[in-house]
Amino acid sequence: MVYAIPIIIGVALVCFMLVHITPGDPLVAVLPADASQELAQQLRVAYGFDKPLPVQFGLWLWRAVNGDLGSSIATGRPVLAEVLRAVANTVTLAIAAAIIGFSLGLFFGLVAGYFRDTWVDKVATSIAIAGVSLPHYWLGMVLVIIFSVELNWLPAVGAGPSGSGAWSWDWAHLRFLILPAITTSVIPMGIITRTVRALTGDILSQDFVEALRAKGLRETQVFRHVLKNAAPTALAVMGLQLGYMLGGSILIETVFSWPGSGLLLNSAIFQRDLPLLQGTILVLAMFFVILNLVVDIAQAAIDPRIKRG
Repeated sequence: MVYAIPIIIGVALVCFMLVHITPGDPLVAVLPADASQELAQQLRVAYGFDKPLPVQFGLWLWRAVNGDLGSSIATGRPVLAEVLRAVANTVTLAIAAAIIGFSLGLFFGLVAGYFRDTWVDKVATSIAIAGVSLPHYWLGMVLVIIFSVELNWLPAVGAGPSGSGAWSWDWAHLRFLILPAITTSVIPMGIITRTVRALTGDILSQDFVEALRAKGLRETQVFRHVLKNAAPTALAVMGLQLGYMLGGSILIETVFSWPGSGLLLNSAIFQRDLPLLQGTILVLAMFFVILNLVVDIAQAAIDPRIKRG
């Protein structure tokens, strides 16, 4: 927890420098082709682009601490409102993908580890390898072709029926969530399967497991001990994968036009919308830090041997 604030400040600095050293004029999205130099200079002053970079960073960071991430150059709307709306949609997608990916990953990993070097292990491992090997954007397009274009079972793009407004957990909205959630869940499922398989196999080969069996414990009781010992490491991997689903979904959200942080980042990059780009990355970085803190606390709660500073 002590390192959370320096990490956020460091990420904010790196983010700020990266978006400012890239070539191109950030005001091109709002300036007409025949705009005068006077108008361009007025906009630069309004957005603070006329100041030295250290001053710009200090002012931006101070405003961010006070909850003001500025206004989008492209739309003029408050960045914080745009980012929070997009992040809420990404969190919805990540929760659905986590339910699918974590459940399948734990199941396949436990089964593969328990029946190691059998045909069951080979099938589960093959599924895991396929999951981490397939490009998720390609898989997303294949699912769209099959289930949206050919079978017409599920919608291809969007997050809900036209004009439906806010997200709701009803079938009308869930239909739009199924394909992007499955696509997002595939890589975490594969990684968790392989991790849990290795953990389960290693734990089952330890002496204490043989001692438990020698005492006459049933296999279900032995399995509980295996789960308890595997849980901290598995939880850490799940935390990392949840972070991936929150921050690494830009291609998936673009394929499915899912209005989340990934699609917002994509739009901000191509429009050179610096305030929106900086704000989105900063909020996502804060989510990562908070998520890691939660995982650390949960690990310590599950396994008291783990000490956190």
